[in-house]
Amino acid sequence: MTTLSKDIKDKLSRLHILEKIIVANTMVFVAGIFLNLIGFNLLEWFSLPYVLSDYFGRPWSIISYGFLHKSIRHLFFNMLVLYFIAQTFSNLFSARLSLKIYLLGVIYGGLAFITVAFLLPNALQINGPLVGASAGVRACIIFLCVYLPNKSIGFFTLRFPLKYLGIAMVVLDLPGLLSVNSGGTVAHIGGYLSGYFYARQFHNGKDFGGFLDGILNYFKTKKGLKTVYKKKKTSIMADQKKKEFDSFTHQKQIDLILDKISKSGYESLTQAEKDFLFRAGKK
Repeated sequence: MTTLSKDIKDKLSRLHILEKIIVANTMVFVAGIFLNLIGFNLLEWFSLPYVLSDYFGRPWSIISYGFLHKSIRHLFFNMLVLYFIAQTFSNLFSARLSLKIYLLGVIYGGLAFITVAFLLPNALQINGPLVGASAGVRACIIFLCVYLPNKSIGFFTLRFPLKYLGIAMVVLDLPGLLSVNSGGTVAHIGGYLSGYFYARQFHNGKDFGGFLDGILNYFKTKKGLKTVYKKKKTSIMADQKKKEFDSFTHQKQIDLILDKISKSGYESLTQAEKDFLFRAGKK
């Protein structure tokens, strides 16, 4: 049993962060089935309410709704798309950046849902809580479409720039505002906007989701706080400056390679550049 547990832990540790999100969504869905058998409904406590006063009673739902799904079909299609996105992100972007794009998509999707439900309660058919990873998934897709607009992708024998996929997705989603799932479509639009602005800011050297770093760093370094404070102040400052320089140089290399992909395609990269991106995606 110990060996099996270790094997599972090792395999999970090698997954890209977006693949870990797939695992988390699946585990939450399965847990929800069993909890429902004993009378505990996850959706009741962790879905995002459409009534503003209810939201203040469970503020965590602005994140937690993005890890819940109403049906196996709902879960399957969201996770299938996220799996294919993860393959691209793992080669091009760091795990930290990928996670922030996804989480910010979920947050903006939720904020769009709450805002529209509060300001326009009768204009759209929003009459139930929000669940699903769609806003986070769409944020990741649009980020790619905006950051690498001319990257060539294929659909069977047809090839076209990535930006047209993003345009098509948005256009095809808009009629959903008049459907019975208008709340879900509003969240999708929030995800689109998040991914778009993230890519635009990131292209200009700014991190649109930088405010999430403090939260993520807290969870990452919580266990190592005692060791950190044992270091001398000068040592901490030197380490910090070195990390900032290394991070800047590392990101600059990634940007140069991404520009090359955008202009000439992934196939134009040398093996060394491909290896560098692969390693960068695992960080």
